[in-house]
Amino acid sequence: MTARMATHLSITALSVLSTAFILAAPAMAQTKPATPAAAAAAPATAKLVPAQSDIAFTFRQMGVPVDGHFKKFDAQVAFDPKNPAAGKVSLSIELGSATLGDAATDAELVKPEWFNVKKIPTATFQSTAIKALGGGKFEATGKLTIKGQVKDVVVPVALAQAGGTTTATGAFAIKRLDFNIGEGEWKDTSMVANDVQVKFKLALTGMAPL
Repeated sequence: MTARMATHLSITALSVLSTAFILAAPAMAQTKPATPAAAAAAPATAKLVPAQSDIAFTFRQMGVPVDGHFKKFDAQVAFDPKNPAAGKVSLSIELGSATLGDAATDAELVKPEWFNVKKIPTATFQSTAIKALGGGKFEATGKLTIKGQVKDVVVPVALAQAGGTTTATGAFAIKRLDFNIGEGEWKDTSMVANDVQVKFKLALTGMAPL
């Protein structure tokens, strides 16, 4: 084979390969593995309406129910009812704002035996999972931190919407001694019961519809 013939065959082979690549390119583009879809946008953060919200608690002292509530707290709620698993809820509560309706008793609550506000002024809740139960009801699992003690809690939540406001309500129980609330002589549960019922109502604006 002459050098001229070899060159001609090489050029022909390259042309064939080029043509094949050009013809195959569209098909290759079509069969290219799809890239993962972009992650769904995080739900918008709803805004708390403090004047319409409340966090309350009830315990028994010498068998008699005693009601109190916190006057100052904040909530960060990023939640879409149609995609609860992507939601996040965090609460911060100023323990020094606890009141039982009596100034002398309230002054005791801030002391080290109870909330120890001077050392640890804030309690927090941070959700770790949220799931739908149906009918506007949900269940939030998360970490509750009081006086440096962290416990897992499961919080049932019911949502209702009216006039652009979403109201989240629910109640759950804790053991005060799990969080060192009531130390020293106050550990005696015959004086102050260990069980504490926590109730909340959070009014929020900016949440997606149910």
